[in-house]
Amino acid sequence: MNIEEILVQSITKVVKDIYGIEPEDGMIMVEIPKEKTNGDYSTNIAMRLTKVLKRRPQEIAQEIKEAMLKELDVAEKIEIAGPGFINLWLKKESMASIINSVIDAGDNYGHSDFGKGIKVLEEYVSANPTGPLHCGHARGACWGDSSVRIMKAAGYETTREYYINDAGAQMMNLGKSLLGRYRELFGLDFTLPEDGYHGPDVIEIAKEIKEKDGDKYLKMDEEQAVLELKELGRKIELDRIRKDLEYYGCEFDSWISEQWIVSQGLVEKAVEKMKEMNLLYEKDGAIWFEATKYGDDKDRVLKKSDGYYTYMTPDIANHIYKYDRGYNLLVNIWGADHHGYIPRMKAAMEALGYPRDNLQVDICQMVRMVENGQEVKMSKRTGNAITLRELIDDIGVDCARYFFLSKALDTHLDFDLTLARTKSNDNPVYYVQYAYARICSVLRQAEKPFQKKETYALLSHPKEVDLLKHISSFTEVVADAAENRSPNKICNYVQKLATYFHTFYGACKINDKENPELTNERLALCEATRITLKNALYLLGVSAPEVMAKED
Repeated sequence: MNIEEILVQSITKVVKDIYGIEPEDGMIMVEIPKEKTNGDYSTNIAMRLTKVLKRRPQEIAQEIKEAMLKELDVAEKIEIAGPGFINLWLKKESMASIINSVIDAGDNYGHSDFGKGIKVLEEYVSANPTGPLHCGHARGACWGDSSVRIMKAAGYETTREYYINDAGAQMMNLGKSLLGRYRELFGLDFTLPEDGYHGPDVIEIAKEIKEKDGDKYLKMDEEQAVLELKELGRKIELDRIRKDLEYYGCEFDSWISEQWIVSQGLVEKAVEKMKEMNLLYEKDGAIWFEATKYGDDKDRVLKKSDGYYTYMTPDIANHIYKYDRGYNLLVNIWGADHHGYIPRMKAAMEALGYPRDNLQVDICQMVRMVENGQEVKMSKRTGNAITLRELIDDIGVDCARYFFLSKALDTHLDFDLTLARTKSNDNPVYYVQYAYARICSVLRQAEKPFQKKETYALLSHPKEVDLLKHISSFTEVVADAAENRSPNKICNYVQKLATYFHTFYGACKINDKENPELTNERLALCEATRITLKNALYLLGVSAPEVMAKED
């Protein structure tokens, strides 16, 4: 148990004992004050109890303070400030108790049962298998992957899912585009659909097919050729997508195909269910969903007058299938162009009897690639959008993921390629990784491995205390990042952790032959920092190298 958990537990007991109140989850907040003169930790519980008890917060704070002085043996001093803040100064040896907690937990430090086993299905990327993933997909891919890592650490039961959009007009255009390029390879007349796919990947696939199957598709009916080439193209493009995502450190637990949803009759089943619930009506030969009754701005067509379903209908069937598999919370990462689609899908789920807030959508805003201060729109190699694989080959997985995760998903991102290539402390991921490598170097250079102690009473330097407090807050930061699906909060945490360590390293002599006891305690602090930093980087999908070259 870390210091913040001890404080929350103590305050909870005091409030129950004095007022007979069972505080709700999240009611008791303990924070590190910005000004060190306000103590090591502070809580505003007295002000939060004012409405409940109908009393002045200063009076409540005084009662809680007196009880905590008796209850909390780790406290050195407790004071009341301002309108009712309770500020706490802790005994130095109690601050260092986090060291053994971290070392004992190891790879599990930062984990909690905050999520209480809630079953979450997070769907992300879900690009059409009609071409390679680009930088926009790259942002959503690492955000979804990192969010799931964080949620799992915080006690959620989370599944990663890729929904393969492979049953629409885009797929037919892929088949027609492949047939055109295939015919071109034989020196025949060819046409490409105006809204088809003209990229180099389609040419490469056509060459693969020609090498394997010869002129097979010239001998069959054109419509049949398009259908077969569509399926071949789908398989090859999807295989490339899988490999690129694995290369990027993103694995999926489940791949669900829109074609499969259709073939299993789930679309018809969904429409029938909505008919039975009187959610649909007919107009102008089409079938409409009364979406306006459930918060949408207008009713939506599910089946057109020509008998074809709209894009929304299989999507509804897919979401029903998600709930049928027992998930409590559905999370989707969608591009900014899908923002208006959110109220439609929420309306459909609510109409079908599912809690509206159990479907949550995180919007992924646009990425602008910048090099030497200038926007870069195209790949130098192909003249098309920069692909995920090209980006990784250029700057590496770690830089790509860290840069995408450092800013909130719903904000526009300028991705500085020049900075990402820099091997210095100006590069934020390099700065963090160098802190980890420096810790490993310190531990390697020690004359002997540190020995765990029951207490670490010698760690009283302000820079040591800052580092200890930050390490102690990690579990709460992970829980907060999980609840809000905000990997950028982990980026903020590791930047501060690296800064605290670098500052501690500069201010305190760690391997001091003349003071072996202090050396031992500082090495233990280094090990706790190393474990915390490694665990945080894992949540981001970023490596923790033990050796790095320094190029300042």
